[in-house]
Amino acid sequence: MAVIIENMHGRRLIRVSTDDVISIVQTYQKIACESSNYEEIRQKLNKNELYLPEDF
Repeated sequence: MAVIIENMHGRRLIRVSTDDVISIVQTYQKIACESSNYEEIRQKLNKNELYLPEDF
């Protein structure tokens, strides 16, 4: 699960677990395998929403 780390002087950080990283990579690989070039991959990724569940 992702953990948001507050930062009073800038952007917050999000610490991700190994499972979060693997999930994102799997989504990317699925999209990339179905695409023929970099621009097509970017367009498809822009249409997909990736979520990291927050740890409470």
